[in-house]
Amino acid sequence: MRILGLDYGSKTVGVAISDPLLITAQGVEIIRRQSENKLRRTYARIEEIIAGYGDVEKIVVGYPKNMNDTIGDRAQKSEEFKTALERRCGLPVVLWDERLTTVAADRAMDEAGIKSSDHKKYVDEIAAMLILQGYLEWLRNSGQEKE
Repeated sequence: MRILGLDYGSKTVGVAISDPLLITAQGVEIIRRQSENKLRRTYARIEEIIAGYGDVEKIVVGYPKNMNDTIGDRAQKSEEFKTALERRCGLPVVLWDERLTTVAADRAMDEAGIKSSDHKKYVDEIAAMLILQGYLEWLRNSGQEKE
């Protein structure tokens, strides 16, 4: 079993995948689109990635709640993306609080010596890895990875 992690943004979707033992998250790619509302190719690419791994049983999508725990425009768009993904892929989709993952991704790139000008090339994929890794750790710590 694997879990797919997605960092859904207005023009990009960062993609990460778990290992079969649900221990680590690895970056896969960043899906880019021309316009926020053009998602057909994005969904198709996600379906291709799922088919390519063959054993993906769940999807985790970053849920960008506001710092005061309210739901803003981006979080509502993530809810709509979740609903469409469930319909298209037939897999359960979990929304996972992603507050500060982009900040953490930027910090990790700084620590790795990646120039700030290059951060945009990687930030969405790293954010997807952080979202998925957080979910995997929660599964392990809560004892729910067997479900």
